[in-house]
Amino acid sequence: MGHPVPMTATRATRQLGMWAAEQADLLSRAQCLAAGMSPATIRWRLDSARWTAVRPGVYLTKPGRRDTAVAIWAAVLAADPRVDPHDVRAAVAGKAAAYLWRLSPEPPKTVELVIPSGRIIAAATPAPRRVGDFERRIVPTLTPPRTKLVTTVLDCAATGSADEALHWVARAIQQKRTTTALIADELRQLGRHPHGVLLRDCLADIEAGAESPAEVRYIRDVERAHGLPVARRQAREIAGRHDNLYDAFGLIVEVDGRLGHEQWVDRVADGRRDRQAALGTGTTTRVFWPDVAISTCATAAEIGAMLAVRGWGGRVRACRRAECAVRLSA
Repeated sequence: MGHPVPMTATRATRQLGMWAAEQADLLSRAQCLAAGMSPATIRWRLDSARWTAVRPGVYLTKPGRRDTAVAIWAAVLAADPRVDPHDVRAAVAGKAAAYLWRLSPEPPKTVELVIPSGRIIAAATPAPRRVGDFERRIVPTLTPPRTKLVTTVLDCAATGSADEALHWVARAIQQKRTTTALIADELRQLGRHPHGVLLRDCLADIEAGAESPAEVRYIRDVERAHGLPVARRQAREIAGRHDNLYDAFGLIVEVDGRLGHEQWVDRVADGRRDRQAALGTGTTTRVFWPDVAISTCATAAEIGAMLAVRGWGGRVRACRRAECAVRLSA
């Protein structure tokens, strides 16, 4: 008995071709059967190495292709065969969704999915996360379906430290991918979030121009907590843009903690900007991650002293920390 004859170029096979083109050259078994392909023909394509099975019931129609799109689509099709594109039953979430939204350049190590809370599917790795408000969270018309951008940001913010959470939110807002209002609304709808209290407190600072966790910490833990004057954020001057500009006192405080400060070429550019600012806007001082995360009180005292010699008539106050350096030095 010979091998089954491959299907001819019928409307059904054209449909499979369209699906495969959209799905990184992948097809689900359910799609093949719905298009009229027999189980024997599927088996023949696999046995003859024309196709390869990348997951149970998921076939790569161009063997040898290995890329992030294949990994993401394979996970989606394993959880949702997508015979009816209007009936979306699984969506990409977490860092895989962040990659699709171009919020992160890093390909995901695993592909996280969300599914409706009532769905039961075959075992998958990793197991999809069930959510009760599935339809509200996703964009079903995108290929592959994924969580909304604002939902994706907060999903990613929930998986790491408080500083990582701030980084996800600040970057998305400063890149104008979303807004503080949308983030705040999504937090309200989610109800619970591991870093919800912190994010709600910091949204106003991010809206004002803080571009990183380090900058948020400077505003919250150094400046505000110790009663320093309020600087102008991301101030645009002839010398460039400054993180914190105290106009009345000719002092610029740059926070070296966001992306872009790590590379040598950026540090050279920062130094040039500092020298140009000294000729006009004022003196520049730089604070680093330990200054805003560890020795915040000492940093506040130092900035206060710099402001005082430039005419500030206020006084640095002690913060709520029992070990505040300002209180101990009084």
